[in-house]
Amino acid sequence: MSLADLAAPHPYDAITEADLRRAGSVKWTRFPDTIGTFIAEMDFGVAPAISDAVGDALRAGFTGYLPVPTARALQQAVADWYADRYGWTVPSADVRLVADVIAAYEFAITTYTQPGAAVIVPTPAYMPFLDVPLRHGRRVIEVPSLEVDGRWVMDLTAVASAFADGGELLVLCNPHNPLGTVATREELLAIAETVSAAGGRVFSDEIHAPLVYEPARHIPYASVSDGAAAHTLTATSASKAWNLAGFKCAQLILSNAETRDAWDADGGWAGHGTATIGVIAQLAAYTGGAEWLAEVIEYLDGNRRLLAELVAEHLPGVRVTVPEGTYIALLDFRGTRLWSELGADADLGAWFRENAAVSMTDGALCGQAAIGCTRFVFATPRPLIGEAVRRIAAALSS
Repeated sequence: MSLADLAAPHPYDAITEADLRRAGSVKWTRFPDTIGTFIAEMDFGVAPAISDAVGDALRAGFTGYLPVPTARALQQAVADWYADRYGWTVPSADVRLVADVIAAYEFAITTYTQPGAAVIVPTPAYMPFLDVPLRHGRRVIEVPSLEVDGRWVMDLTAVASAFADGGELLVLCNPHNPLGTVATREELLAIAETVSAAGGRVFSDEIHAPLVYEPARHIPYASVSDGAAAHTLTATSASKAWNLAGFKCAQLILSNAETRDAWDADGGWAGHGTATIGVIAQLAAYTGGAEWLAEVIEYLDGNRRLLAELVAEHLPGVRVTVPEGTYIALLDFRGTRLWSELGADADLGAWFRENAAVSMTDGALCGQAAIGCTRFVFATPRPLIGEAVRRIAAALSS
C-alpha cells in the first residue's frame, strides 16, 4: 500500500471526535476539547469475536470468580499464539495470569532485585518503568538509547556500566514504547550476552508484540538462547493489540526455575486482581481475533507513514522516526524555535494542550532522554491525525 492509497476512504475514517468523546474513555475525556493522543488506546472498537464472547458471558451470568478451566484455556491460547506466531514453544503451565503488565513488573522487581538495588531502564521509556521501582525501594538508572542508521537501539556499553553500578534488573521493552523499535535477533543476542556477563536479570515487556509492521518480526527475547531464558521474566497481553486495556488481564511467561519457584513461594499472589471478564475477552482475542487484528495493523501501517509524511511537510524542525511496531511515535521538537524559546524546563504536553488543543505525553515523563519530545499515539482515525498535525503546526507558527 502506497501513501496515495491512504486517500481511499476506510470505515475507521468516519469515526469522529464527537463519537469518541461520547464513548467516554480517559483518552477523550481527561482533557476536554482536545484531540487525545496521550494514552495507549485504540479508537477502533473491538473485534467481533471479543464482543460476542463478552456479551455471551454477561447474558449467561458468568461474572463470578475465575474458574480454573477458563484460566487454563487462556494459558493454552497464549502458548499456542507464541508458538504459531513467534516460533517459541512454551508449556501452557508456564503461562501465568496477572492483572496487568505493571503487576508483572512488580513481580520481576521483587523476584530479581534486592532493596536498594537499581533497575536499569533504557530511555525514552514507558512512564511507569521509571516510577514503579521507587515504590519498592529500588533505584533507577536511566540509559539513553542510541540512534544508529535511523533506528533507536540499546546502549549496551552503558548497560554494562549500569550493572556494575548496582543494577540488577534490565527492562527490555520490545516492541519499544515509545521509540517503536522492534529488536532483531542479533540485537537480542547481544543484549543477552551483556546481561549474562554481568550476572543480571531481564524483565521483557512484550505487550506490543502483535503490533509489528513488515518487514520487522517480533522475536521473544527469552527464546533467543538458553542464557536469555535463564535470566528473563516475560510479560505480555492482548490488551494493546485488541484494545482491552480496561479489562485487567495480562500474562507472565516463566522460562526458568527461579521465577517458577518465586511464583510458587508467593502463592500466586502476583496474579491477584485478574478479571474473569478480561480472561474471557483475551481468550477470544487470541483464538478468534486474528482477522480483525490484521485489518487494524494494515490501517495502523498507513497511519504511521501518514504521520511521518505530515510531520515532514507541516512541522519544520520536528523529527519523528517511523515506528517498526506499536502505535506510538515520539515527536522531537528540539530543533524548533519553540523549544529554543521555552527551554528544557517546559512541559510540552501542557503547552500543546493549551495552545494547540492536542493532548500528548510530555517527553520528560519518559526520562531525561526524551526532554523536548512528546509521545503521540496514532491509533486514531486518519482525519484526526491530520487535524492534530494542523493544530500543532498552527501553534508552532503563532
